[in-house]
Amino acid sequence: MGLRLPLRRSTSFTPDHPALMEVPGPTALKMEANVLVMGADNVGKSALTVRFLTRRFIGEYGDMEFIYSHNLTVDGREILLHIWDVPSSQEQAEDGSSEEKRIQWADSFVLVYSICDRASFNILPLKVQFIKAAKEGQSQEKVPIVIVGNKRDLHHQRVVSSEEGRLLALSLDCGFYEVSAAEAYHGALMVFHGLAKLIPDTKLGLKKGTGIRGIVKTMSAVFARKRTDSL
Repeated sequence: MGLRLPLRRSTSFTPDHPALMEVPGPTALKMEANVLVMGADNVGKSALTVRFLTRRFIGEYGDMEFIYSHNLTVDGREILLHIWDVPSSQEQAEDGSSEEKRIQWADSFVLVYSICDRASFNILPLKVQFIKAAKEGQSQEKVPIVIVGNKRDLHHQRVVSSEEGRLLALSLDCGFYEVSAAEAYHGALMVFHGLAKLIPDTKLGLKKGTGIRGIVKTMSAVFARKRTDSL
């Protein structure tokens, strides 16, 4: 697993962004895919992502966006996932053009809500609509999207039922998982493994010019400016 340098807040999200230092990497062709993780504040999307990457649960993160790399074997194929985790506070502060640039970068999407927060659930249809409008105009292929209900362990605070989550995902033609990033690694693994299986072969390949390969940072940077993303 390679951890990526945090991308500090900026109005530009082009691949050539000066905050990204590209380091030459191996020249061998690899199967790669770009994943964008999105969700409202305090749904635990960063905790879910880091649980998948490290098998550890960490409840607090700096208020910065990160791009991580992680190798995953799916159906006998090794795929290098580039996972972009954007703080919800930054999503809310930006105009739609910045979000659209991220969506154009991504091949697949993880949309996270909290089962304890109905507002985080209610925004998902508009998110999916925005993603599909941006992506499906370029291709006839289905956009790989999974909807994830997090904080399943907090059953006493549940306000969104599992059935509601499944029905919404079905109506939007998305995958669905309900997990607890706080309790187990397996759920996080299933989310990203299931998403990778949805990515068509035509989207897998060497990501030339993405500006993110070879950017390495220690995990301590995650704690730089703490914000609560606990489960």
